[in-house]
Amino acid sequence: MNVQTQVEAHAEAKGGILRKSFLKIAIASMAMSAFSMAAQAQDWPKQSIKFVVPFTAGSGTDIVARAVAEKLTAALGQPVVIENKPGAGGTIAANQVAKANPDGYTLLVHSSGHVVNPAIYPNLPYDTLNDLVGITSLASLPNVMVVSPSKGYKDVKDLIAKVKAKPDGFNYASAGTGSATHINAEKFRVAAGITATHIPFKGTPEALTETISGRIDWFFAPIVSALPLIKDGKLQVLAVGTPKRSDDLPNTPTTVEAGVPGSEYTFWVGMLAPSKTPKPVLDKLNAEVVKILNSPEFKTRLDSIGAAAMPMSSNAFNSFIKSETETIAKLVQTAGIKAN
Repeated sequence: MNVQTQVEAHAEAKGGILRKSFLKIAIASMAMSAFSMAAQAQDWPKQSIKFVVPFTAGSGTDIVARAVAEKLTAALGQPVVIENKPGAGGTIAANQVAKANPDGYTLLVHSSGHVVNPAIYPNLPYDTLNDLVGITSLASLPNVMVVSPSKGYKDVKDLIAKVKAKPDGFNYASAGTGSATHINAEKFRVAAGITATHIPFKGTPEALTETISGRIDWFFAPIVSALPLIKDGKLQVLAVGTPKRSDDLPNTPTTVEAGVPGSEYTFWVGMLAPSKTPKPVLDKLNAEVVKILNSPEFKTRLDSIGAAAMPMSSNAFNSFIKSETETIAKLVQTAGIKAN
């Protein structure tokens, strides 16, 4: 063996030793990281948890968030507090959580409006699918098409006929551009072939107030917020926005049954976290929240406000979010929805 060959053999042997050393270090590092994450999940939570809600207190999303927070406080032994952060279709709240420390202490409870924002806000300061990770969907709840009794609408067909007769004379409310209440209204408007002026508000309570006054012609309101006002006679309900009727309003037709095919829409509420939140923490959150959602007591509570539990695994919820984002993007383009 010549000198060059000896040098090459020595280098190869030394390189093999170094590669093995690096491999051992990498494996040890991964093991330590996994141990650290598991330990973090075991210790979590050690302090209060914050639910950031993108809509005002009293909105459908807020009511569901507070119901879950109360039960999760008892389950985890730490306070779960609500921070309402309305504005810009929920993007302010979503951005706050996307940029938060991914330690499981700052979470987002958003509505199905979350999947609309990528289509109407081209310059979002966060990536909807990559900066936030779904924990589980929480509940689905119907939106109901409500009007002021003073308007004198007989039914949905009567409203459509009057709007078509005066295309520039009508308006409809939402809890914000891109919100679930807005998308439901747009699905209805496009399917019915009518035009009207969209009036966005900061939240559901404000939109309901203006609808009651008669200054707004119609509003697809979350049933949880509208039902007491319907029962008190302050609002008239014309239809339910979901594919099937609500048990709370069994005599009220769906918008499809009322003669507007393709207008059905499901309003859902879900829980998300910063994408780099340790998986063991996400798994623990999912397990605890799904347990709450599946409890007979909580199902009864949701039923009392017209909502239904919608538990999912984290993987299933993230797949659902991706699919919904793609579907809604097509509607946004068709309806010509733009941020204000």
